[in-house]
Amino acid sequence: DGKIARPRQLHNTHWGLVCPAETPEGQACGLVKNLSLMSCISVGSPSQPIIYFLEEWGMEPLEDYLPYASPNATRIFVNGVWIGVHRDPAHLVETMKSLRRRGDISAEVSIIRDIREKEFRIFTDAGRVYRPLFLVDNDPNSPTTGELKLKKEHVFELINSDENGGVDDDAANDEDDDAGG
Repeated sequence: DGKIARPRQLHNTHWGLVCPAETPEGQACGLVKNLSLMSCISVGSPSQPIIYFLEEWGMEPLEDYLPYASPNATRIFVNGVWIGVHRDPAHLVETMKSLRRRGDISAEVSIIRDIREKEFRIFTDAGRVYRPLFLVDNDPNSPTTGELKLKKEHVFELINSDENGGVDDDAANDEDDDAGG
């Protein structure tokens, strides 16, 4: 109804984080953005427990890393700082995501694996925008393959807690990695 569409379009990284409809008319159209209803801002958590966990789960510290000895190792970054490498990143990422879904790691910690760049990035700092994602069971051997892990009983718990395992909080950078669960 007379509204200009171009200023209202969102960048790909804003999907689910910024409301596409809530912007003022006139000169400020598209400049003022509002968070979507379920978006949250991280308050931050200590990174040291994450680093201890990574060391226990086979991370080679940067001081001990020999590039010619393991050229296919994945680099691990915590809050943008390169702290080490790991030889089996797929298992490490899956373990960390399951710990986050169980509530052992803070729900606002971002876990991002960039396979092409051979990087595993973890962010625990404050000020990041994240949102909940509904998880789907993608285990081919499971009788509930393709179904949401979120059930009716989870909906009632969702109001009070996000540690039930049916919803996973996700940062904007984390979305490319979550195609596999």
